[in-house]
Amino acid sequence: MPVFSVPKEVAVGTAMLGIAFATGVLAGKRYPLIFGTPKSPRSIIGKSSPIRQYILDHSLREHPILKKLRLLTADHPWGRMMVSCDQAQFMANLVKLIKAKKVIEIGVFTGYNALNMALVLPDNGRVVACDINEDYVKIGKPLWKEAGVDHKIDLRIKPAIQTLDELLASGEEETFDFAFIDADKESYNEYYEKCLRLIKKGGIIAIDNVLWNGKVLNPRKDDLAAQSIHHLNEKLLRDARVNISMIPMGDGFTLAFKL
Repeated sequence: MPVFSVPKEVAVGTAMLGIAFATGVLAGKRYPLIFGTPKSPRSIIGKSSPIRQYILDHSLREHPILKKLRLLTADHPWGRMMVSCDQAQFMANLVKLIKAKKVIEIGVFTGYNALNMALVLPDNGRVVACDINEDYVKIGKPLWKEAGVDHKIDLRIKPAIQTLDELLASGEEETFDFAFIDADKESYNEYYEKCLRLIKKGGIIAIDNVLWNGKVLNPRKDDLAAQSIHHLNEKLLRDARVNISMIPMGDGFTLAFKL
């Protein structure tokens, strides 16, 4: 696609991500032990790494209620499933950059990133938050209300595929600005395809866990999650419908910019 036909927001965002990626590569060469081997299921840079702490100390601007929910989630037995706070902030900045009003989130957990998105959307903005487990979401729902953004979050407790199909059937194709996929890995390709139909041109799909703790390097035949992620990574590389950047942040995430 000719470069001049790419929406301004996509061009700016892609340039930003190119710089971020180059920085990650250079840092990896300088600190091979830190960047080369994941030290936790949710982070390429180990949670106890002084480099990670430096990054957070010098870049994280976390809303106090977001921080409150993050600390509550950290105490949960499955707290490691939460998106990293620096990654969430990066996505919020992208949402603001493209002036998003409608967002899809697939995989809500305790609601940290749904809150993160809702905080930066305009008052008439909307996050369609998809999950199948309301027990986890109950942790975050009171904080959505405390932050005054619960009216922006449309929580759907049912299989996400069903919700996405309902959105398509109701005529919402190409009306969303941003989507975040962070749910069961075996369904990633189906989530991606349906989100691509729902996202407008110039919109962004963010896909989490694309490195899957390094298991994508040599996915075992019996590891369906690693296999699914690896196949999607290979597909995205060749998908002419989008521009992409794979970012070495958290457990790795890819941003796909719809052309």
